[in-house]
Amino acid sequence: MSLASPWMLLSLVLVPLLVLGYTRLVRRRARRAERLATEGLVATSAAGRGSRWRRHVPFALFAAALAVVCVALARPTMSLALPQREGTVILAFDVSNSMLAKDLEPSRIEAAKVAATAFAKRQPRTIRIGVVAFGESAITVLRPTDVQEEVLAAIRRLSPGGGTSLGQGLYASLSAIAGKPLQIDASELESDGGEVDIGFYGSSAIVLLSDGENTSEPDPLQIAEVASSAGVPVHAVGIGTPEGTVIEVDGFSVATALDEQLLTQVAEVTDGTYNLAGDAATLERIYESVDLELTRVERRHEVTALLAACGGVLLALGSFLSIAWFGRVI
Repeated sequence: MSLASPWMLLSLVLVPLLVLGYTRLVRRRARRAERLATEGLVATSAAGRGSRWRRHVPFALFAAALAVVCVALARPTMSLALPQREGTVILAFDVSNSMLAKDLEPSRIEAAKVAATAFAKRQPRTIRIGVVAFGESAITVLRPTDVQEEVLAAIRRLSPGGGTSLGQGLYASLSAIAGKPLQIDASELESDGGEVDIGFYGSSAIVLLSDGENTSEPDPLQIAEVASSAGVPVHAVGIGTPEGTVIEVDGFSVATALDEQLLTQVAEVTDGTYNLAGDAATLERIYESVDLELTRVERRHEVTALLAACGGVLLALGSFLSIAWFGRVI
């Protein structure tokens, strides 16, 4: 325990002064009772009842209340080890040209931002959220943080352009979870991605927001195998419609449609989930699927209010007993 205002402990001198005053009061009352008993004005047994132990209980509670309040004035703080559930979620955004399509209003990229913003706002502070943007390559826009305002700002800054590599997006997301660039040998991926050991990152998840159209290497299913071995589920959110639409890219008309099959396969490989962005229960299911880790975190808390409340309880109890037993407070 530490004290923010230790000099306030000087107020504890009031406690022995109060005890001294009470002792004198009790002795004066005893002498008066003895004098009245000698003169025959009160019964001797009545005078003796004043020495019973319970006569001093209310005062003891008053004195204890004063001592507790004096300690509270010093503003004590304590380190408490509290259980806390923690986890890391990476929002992996597809920012390829196909996300400019307007088969979702106002566009796929804006629909993805709305979904991600709603998800971020639902998370407690114990969930750290990072943002990864991927097209033909991928970049960590925001490292995992518990500052919600930074997450929302990172989402707003995203803008589309270029091709699509789901594998690069998943790879960058795993690196963001690990907190360092991961090295994955391409030959190992070709043999069996599930055998690539990058460590275990339980209590983490990737939320993949994409239309699922993959145009570049590496194979997203191979990276999904790596994520599965690392204990990281991928929760895919389909952005777009299966019917698709046509967009203009550099003067060319390009057809684009939601590839639910690939997104579903990626999710299944990692024991994750797949949902359409338009599904109202999507975000709730994703949050419930994140396997949070229970840890104990030491934090300092000021206990002034708690001690003041204890002092108030002792004072009220002493007053109640005094009134109940003797018909007066003191």
